[in-house]
Amino acid sequence: MSKVRLKNGKAETILAKQLWHLGYHYRKNDKRLPGSPDIAVLKYHIAIFVDGEFWHGKDWETRRERLKRNREYWIEKIEENMARDKRVDQQLLEQGWLPLHFWEKDVLKNTDACIQEVIKNIEAMKAR
Repeated sequence: MSKVRLKNGKAETILAKQLWHLGYHYRKNDKRLPGSPDIAVLKYHIAIFVDGEFWHGKDWETRRERLKRNREYWIEKIEENMARDKRVDQQLLEQGWLPLHFWEKDVLKNTDACIQEVIKNIEAMKAR
């Protein structure tokens, strides 16, 4: 677990740099917002999270069954992470922010699609 990076992971750095090159300004890990989003586009109130597949429960029903070691601990830990993600999203929505979540591997494999999703939501927030 000592190798786990909480901030400035490869995927979030790639996504952030792409947004910057497109002219979108942001704050990284803004502690003023619930959940300290990996990327917060302040002007458009968009909070972006790049979630690790294991830690945030991608395909959880399938993965849960495959856990072998320290099963109870990991099930409790990951399900709490998933519940916290939902609470944070609700808090952000109540404050007028749009939370966006991307899986880390999706960002690494298809950065352009993730960027297009962010831009689409920026345009939607502009129209409000």
